[in-house]
Amino acid sequence: MRAVVVEQPGGPDVLRLVEVPDPPPPAPGEVVLDVTATAVNHADIAQREGHYPPPPGTPPYPGLECSGRVRSVGAGVDGLAAGDEVVALLGGGGYAEQVLVPAGQVMPLPAGIDLVTGAALPEVTCTTWSNLFLLAGLRPGEVLLVHGGASGIGTMAIQLAHAAGARVVVTAGSPEKLRRCHELGADVGIDYRNEDFVARVREETGGLGADVVLDNMGASYLARNLDVLAPNGRLAVIGMQGGTRAEIDLGAMLRKRVALLVTSLRARPHEEKAAICRSVVEHVWPLVAAGEVRPIVDRVVPLAQVAEAHRVVEASEHVGKVLLAVR
Repeated sequence: MRAVVVEQPGGPDVLRLVEVPDPPPPAPGEVVLDVTATAVNHADIAQREGHYPPPPGTPPYPGLECSGRVRSVGAGVDGLAAGDEVVALLGGGGYAEQVLVPAGQVMPLPAGIDLVTGAALPEVTCTTWSNLFLLAGLRPGEVLLVHGGASGIGTMAIQLAHAAGARVVVTAGSPEKLRRCHELGADVGIDYRNEDFVARVREETGGLGADVVLDNMGASYLARNLDVLAPNGRLAVIGMQGGTRAEIDLGAMLRKRVALLVTSLRARPHEEKAAICRSVVEHVWPLVAAGEVRPIVDRVVPLAQVAEAHRVVEASEHVGKVLLAVR
């Protein structure tokens, strides 16, 4: 089969599409998929740069999600058969024509979604659902602040929170991106290049702040994110694009009784990922099938042009997901 390999840490040009061995036959509880499409995530860029190696036992190729058809199933796998159209949450390996994946991380293709577009769903739905609802407990009527509202995660978070009855505030880097966020259900848009999001959120909430913050920046935003939280607020950090080290004022957190939640989906045990996937199929897939929530795809790029796709994501030239068409 063909797969994208990282020849050495570096820029997009280190990515190479080459012939590699097929995955082994599936062991009990595993499935081999013929990959139709995958997506570019910031974790793939970090892996390419040498900062985020795949967990032990996962394929070495980038790609944290895919869509495709079941090729073969291992013993003890129920509910999946060769030819089924599915999407999957991966620890790695999506940038390849075939991938071996635990059966619990394979989900049916939602009704009304074509197979290529389906590749835009696994990572964003599992990340947003698990962090906003299973972990941070976002409730109807609460205020959610989403950083990077035009990203893949951001566009899904806006829609899920809006569908749940929350008030959604987003940050983004241009008027056009903010316009797209409003179309998806955001109530308030903040241009982070020209506005102070702490002051603006307080203004919009009568001084209370945000009940939940979904953050992809990490250290560079930590102090301001804690400042913008309302009493009993929850900060969910899901990315480190702004660094990993920062000081925390525990006294301020104590006075407001806020929680700092830092999670990573990729390195979780298979059982935890499977539980998240089941919850997504139960709660999110009906919204997708009904058209209340939809995957936002900026563009679809052939797998052979993977370097260009990485450049687009690194430059934040996209809204939603950038997909790679594998076959």
